[in-house]
Amino acid sequence: MKTIAFLYLGVAFSMVLIFVSLLLPLPQKTTETAGIPKTLAISTQPPELKVILTGDVMLGRTVETKSAEEGDYAYPFRRVGERLRDSDIVFINLENPIIEDCPPHADGFKFCASPKMLEGLVFSGVDIVNLANNHSGNYGQNGIEETQNHLRRKGIAATGLGELVILKREGTRFGFLGLDLTTRNLSDNDIELIRRSNTKVDVLILGVHWGVEYTQTPTDIQRTWAREIIQAGADVIAGHHPHWVQISEIIDGKPVYYSLGNFVFDQMWSEETKKGLLIQQIYEDKTLVKEKKSPIYMASWAQPHFIE
Repeated sequence: MKTIAFLYLGVAFSMVLIFVSLLLPLPQKTTETAGIPKTLAISTQPPELKVILTGDVMLGRTVETKSAEEGDYAYPFRRVGERLRDSDIVFINLENPIIEDCPPHADGFKFCASPKMLEGLVFSGVDIVNLANNHSGNYGQNGIEETQNHLRRKGIAATGLGELVILKREGTRFGFLGLDLTTRNLSDNDIELIRRSNTKVDVLILGVHWGVEYTQTPTDIQRTWAREIIQAGADVIAGHHPHWVQISEIIDGKPVYYSLGNFVFDQMWSEETKKGLLIQQIYEDKTLVKEKKSPIYMASWAQPHFIE
């Protein structure tokens, strides 16, 4: 009987403890400001987005011949591709059509390259090319359309044919346009296209083919056009065509790179045409917050490397 009595007493005591514990407040966890536990705190820092701009890229002539000799059609990009891939967007000026029946050629100014040469762009993570230049039409409209088709199959976008291309990264809309001003003036239609495009994107980047080849200084008309382009709504101008690196300047807070020189080309006959400038821009919260300029040099046939 004593055993049973003790058993009842133990059960009753346990029930009292449970009842009392329910009445007591729960212990408070250590928290950060705003009442968020440290382990659950969410960073409000906007992501960094990297955009890379390069000089002229021409994949034909001796560039393709050298790549074929090496047995590696990504050969021109082997020493720079890793840095390009470590970015969110890579934008280049493609200075030649991509066509199946590209005849072998070591000289001349009718450029083309075979689709095999796109391996280098894929290896380097190129996202978009500008076709607004004085060589994209070397094989006529059919050549332009074939180029677009080959690029599309590789997942590479193309601008410069009168249309805005938008690439979205982490909620930021980057817009790309291309203009070829080597044989004509900046027009009212160009300005209107820039204005319309500005309303559709957060950042508007223009690839502009202009200026005088093999010179170090932009012309007065280029600087006038640059101001008009920026005032119409462009956020960045990446210039090409001179094949020499030229000055850059800030207009209304926006960077203008008048010429980024060469990036991949077979113009090995002068020191200046072996040089180029790679621009890495960093964006946070849809705003350009910093940039890095990296000089490049082609010591070997059409294979650039960084000279930092």
